[in-house]
Amino acid sequence: MTTTARICSESVFLVSGGARGVTAQCVMKLAQSSQCKFILLGRSAISGQEPEWAQGCEDEAELKKRVMQVLIAQGEKPTPMGVQKVFNQIIGQREIQATLAAIRQAGSRVEYISVDITNKIELQQAISDITQRLGTITGIIHGAGNLADKLIEKKTERDFETVYAAKVQGLENLLSCIPINQLQHLVLFSSVAGFYGNAGQSDYALANEILNKSAHLIKQQHPDCHVVSINWGPWDSGMVTPELKRAFAQRNIAVIPLDVGAQMLVNELAEKNQNDAQVVIGSPITPAAAPANPKLSSYRIRRCLSLAANPFLHDYVTGDCPVLPATVAASWLINTCEQRYPGYRFRRLERFNVLEGIIFDESQPHEFVVDVQETAKLESGEIVSEVLIWSELHRDQVDVHYRGQITIAPPFGSLTSPSDPSPLPTYAGADLATTATSGQLLYPGILFQGRSFQGLQQVLNISPERITLHCIAPKLSAAQKGQFVVKTFDPYIADSVYQAIAVWMRQSHRGVGLPSEFELVEQFMSLTAGESYYLSVEIQSATETSIIANAIAHDIEGKIYFRFSNIKIVITQQLNRAFASSVGYIT
Repeated sequence: MTTTARICSESVFLVSGGARGVTAQCVMKLAQSSQCKFILLGRSAISGQEPEWAQGCEDEAELKKRVMQVLIAQGEKPTPMGVQKVFNQIIGQREIQATLAAIRQAGSRVEYISVDITNKIELQQAISDITQRLGTITGIIHGAGNLADKLIEKKTERDFETVYAAKVQGLENLLSCIPINQLQHLVLFSSVAGFYGNAGQSDYALANEILNKSAHLIKQQHPDCHVVSINWGPWDSGMVTPELKRAFAQRNIAVIPLDVGAQMLVNELAEKNQNDAQVVIGSPITPAAAPANPKLSSYRIRRCLSLAANPFLHDYVTGDCPVLPATVAASWLINTCEQRYPGYRFRRLERFNVLEGIIFDESQPHEFVVDVQETAKLESGEIVSEVLIWSELHRDQVDVHYRGQITIAPPFGSLTSPSDPSPLPTYAGADLATTATSGQLLYPGILFQGRSFQGLQQVLNISPERITLHCIAPKLSAAQKGQFVVKTFDPYIADSVYQAIAVWMRQSHRGVGLPSEFELVEQFMSLTAGESYYLSVEIQSATETSIIANAIAHDIEGKIYFRFSNIKIVITQQLNRAFASSVGYIT
């Protein structure tokens, strides 16, 4: 781990876009915590004193009225655009002066320079003059940026240059004026738009993603510098109107309170975070759901699967061969339907059947086909489709692997989660409690799943009719997930339902088996990697050849994340032998 210098009163930060807006809020908070020095850069020129006619006027309507009167007195014809321009200049001056006053009140020295950071020569001269007074610059905070939000087909070259230059050319110019090996801190204000993408912001997303990649590259080349690109979500500032807040709420995008966001910037500059070159602070951006064409359609998607491309499969081996988990196959179908309609989310999976599971051995087909046939588009916005996965190993042999019915829908705000009516059991079962209550004893003693699927932590209750467990959602890297990234339905978490039933089966001496069908899967809330939850399973019927069960994943208060109804587990002697070789026991 590298060591960087702490921020102190002798630290000097050069801050682009730092006199107004959210960057100014962050600088003020940093001044309060460290009393360091600041050089703020902005395009607005500041004058010594506000016009007498504007002084003391805080009401927007009254101030604009005074602007109109002044323009008329000067012989000009006031237009809405002209009035707004003068109004903005006055408000901008006030914001800059307020920022400077707040920084000085916190105990920091600060100077403001009116300069265009996209003008390299002008920037070099301005920085050279001021460093003679404040000292050597030890840190850069690049917060400048422009917006020109439009759909890509409506964007002009000028729009692109305006957005791109402030972020990318601005950073290049700053680093051309201040050698990187002189810096102890480099903070880049990026955006979640660069990380997730966002409609109407193709240029802004591209520019911010360049900042992200630049941070990683600079950190690699200069490990002693604390480099971080912060991908901010929307802030609760004047730019976020009540209408925009409502739009964000409909897409489950939270806004960042000013004080909270500013403190997060200070926190990110702590020594313990010096190896994090990129952080995301904000909600994921999902596209707004567009109205669906009422016409029913069908489509076919081909996909090549390989063991090498999907490392998680090495954690799902029965006998000698990796197999595709049923929940991963379900997520494959769910993701296919969601991708067809950006912004729509998974609601229900019905009558899902495992017909011919996919086994990764020498006989595995190279290519698989997903067929989707839309069957209904309801007034509620829901789209219902029949789906299946099949392959053709030989021209005369077609194998259907999985089949089901999927419903997706627009995200009408937050979906209300039902609650489990039964209380969460807090007592331990008699037999299993003494031998396998913890996750360490469940894997691999009872369950064959490897690390990618190991979510069960402790058996809280087990009886002839029920089992309840405490779980933690597994953490997988993007590389481990391979071709099966998580969108709304997480198959690596959902597999815990099958595992819970397998634990119950072992306790009741029912042997082992694999899921063959789910009558219904419903999702209400999402779980994130590392999050704690509870799994309650009720056994509906149990014979020598099959188990039928219901399962819910819920929080400690009983609010449900997802629910499986009528899961069927098929038991065979062949499976018993395969599982025995996988986990090292014989049933």
